[in-house]
Amino acid sequence: MSVSSAIFPEARITQTGSPRPIAVLGAGSWGTALALLASSKGIPVYLWARRPEHALAMQLERQNSEYLPGAHFPQQLHPTANAEEALHQAQFAVVAIPSKALRETLGPLPKAKAYVSVAKGLHFSDHHLLRMSQVIEEVTGVTQIAVLSGPNLAEEIARFLPAAAVVASQDPELAQQVQQVFSGASFRVYTSTDVIGVELGGALKNVIALAAGMGDGLKLGDNAKAALITRGLREIIRFGVAQGAQEVTFMGLSGLGDLIATASSPHSRNRSAGERIAQGEALAQLQAQKSVVEGIYTVKALHAWDQATGADLPITEAVYRVIYEGADPMRELSRLMTRETKPE
Repeated sequence: MSVSSAIFPEARITQTGSPRPIAVLGAGSWGTALALLASSKGIPVYLWARRPEHALAMQLERQNSEYLPGAHFPQQLHPTANAEEALHQAQFAVVAIPSKALRETLGPLPKAKAYVSVAKGLHFSDHHLLRMSQVIEEVTGVTQIAVLSGPNLAEEIARFLPAAAVVASQDPELAQQVQQVFSGASFRVYTSTDVIGVELGGALKNVIALAAGMGDGLKLGDNAKAALITRGLREIIRFGVAQGAQEVTFMGLSGLGDLIATASSPHSRNRSAGERIAQGEALAQLQAQKSVVEGIYTVKALHAWDQATGADLPITEAVYRVIYEGADPMRELSRLMTRETKPE
């Protein structure tokens, strides 16, 4: 027994018969990390890349040197640019496509039997704020959808460091399928029925992580970061419950857990982006980089929703003004600190 199996003996999965393949749509760092998790257990995984040259490079090098260099592919991981090949026999398709490109990328692809959304973003259109599972359903017409979220930094997952996540679905059988596929000695998956809460927790924490990064860039200290994370979580909970989520969900892996990791880790794109913004980097530079910073699109969608409904999102609005209106981060901090006093 390995050390990791000894630590998490309950997470070991016994495979009976030939395991059914899965597809992972999107060969960025997160999609690749999930493909590594499943294929390392002997499950055939077809990792679909939008660009044929990217798929070919992964086939030849047996790693994703563009996004996760050094994480070598197991035999059962099959990179491909052929969506039909990826989806043909898949029990479900993991959607790891950035939120800004989800609709246009997923639309032309063959339909899967079921989908698992791991895209942590929001989309505002026609006065509606849509979660990524809702976009997937709109585009494909498929209603069997699960969402997976948690404190899951791809660089650590790909090194098989211990981590946990939660998968939520209105279909308990699908949630259990996903749980069985990804649970292992280094990755523990819990199930939930609160799709709204799990999905919103994963999306909204990126905005708070941007704010935390701005604080790091301004060298405001640990007290400030702790206060920001705490009040940011309160903002997430207030918004999420108003959308129909369960408050307890935000105290779990997809809320507090993901927020701690994303607001604190040097691996976090959103925290790092906030730090660079505070140091003067332009929005255009962030949008042009290879790895997508989901928070800069989520905060834009939330601002549009706020303007349409009058939602109370003070930290979100401050982040929006800094990113899209060029507001001074210190001035926005002063605005937050001098708001009318009230009970906690």
